[in-house]
Amino acid sequence: MPSPLRRALPLVRLVTHLLVVALLIVTAASALTDRPDVPVLLVTVLLALAYAAGLSLGDRPTLLRVWGAALSVLWVVLVVLTPMGVWLAFPLFFLALNVLPARVAIPVVGGLTVVAVVGFAHHRGAWEFGAVLGPVIGAGVAIAVVLGLRAADQESERRGQLDERERFSREVHDTLAQGLSSIHLLLGAAERHLVSRPDQAAPLIAQAREVAALNLVEARRLVRSLGPADLAERSLPEALARLTARIEGTTTFRVDGEPRALPGGHDVALLRVAQETVANAVRHSGAGHIALTLSYLDDEVALDVVDDGNGLAVENGGFGLDSMRTRISELGGSFALESRPGHGTALAARLPAGDDA
Repeated sequence: MPSPLRRALPLVRLVTHLLVVALLIVTAASALTDRPDVPVLLVTVLLALAYAAGLSLGDRPTLLRVWGAALSVLWVVLVVLTPMGVWLAFPLFFLALNVLPARVAIPVVGGLTVVAVVGFAHHRGAWEFGAVLGPVIGAGVAIAVVLGLRAADQESERRGQLDERERFSREVHDTLAQGLSSIHLLLGAAERHLVSRPDQAAPLIAQAREVAALNLVEARRLVRSLGPADLAERSLPEALARLTARIEGTTTFRVDGEPRALPGGHDVALLRVAQETVANAVRHSGAGHIALTLSYLDDEVALDVVDDGNGLAVENGGFGLDSMRTRISELGGSFALESRPGHGTALAARLPAGDDA
């Protein structure tokens, strides 16, 4: 969905078009009072036709520049013929700033401003402070508005790209990096058994191949911006049960409450947090037992992961810990981690369940 700033630029263009139409109508009407001013009417009609023709040019820079030059010439003629033409300078400022790059548009606006000031002086027969200040202020406002919107829109787009890059980094860390780490550990264990106990090495190699296959699926889904493969055909409780079943050692999983559908993104966030937490407990803490509990409460869903490892989760957290905290906070939830050396680690992630899931 386009950002509000991105939608504001077309709105500026629409207001500019409406202002040009209104001023052309007023100019034509003033030329019809008392005795019709045929030259003014003729130039006004030509200007209106040229302006309307330019609206169908689309994004063709060369034709837009030719169109702008033709409009400028007709406008200068109108300014010479009637003081009403001077008022068209303001929408023309916006038009130039919208169709031309800034390095070209600003000098063009400056030239239009000079014509407007000279036109006022020509028709009034004298130089007046207000007649000079008005076009100058109008040009400054137009430049500030359009270039300000452009700069803000570019900044918004840049931040959006950074957010997307961070999201992608989290996904890679929580899927591919975790999978590759598991493969490394499994193959290392298999290597140690390969010579002396080959019967124990074979299952480890088979498990490594299974993790590699799952990682390949995750990589393909990540490229296509899809959700985790484990949630494609499974509920969150089923995906968590499958996660714990793949972990060597004593790992338990329990569901409290009645499982129900959650708002978009909540399942993914909780699964990723569980994957990261379990992987950290296996790789870094030396835990002998890991317990996962998924609780469906009245107005929230909670994931609790407790292990009896070395309790150094804060020191070993790094990017993974920040990633988990960011995932939960972005969805309006809370994230807590308690870890004491020698006393294991407890993690609690809570997300609002929502009634509109």
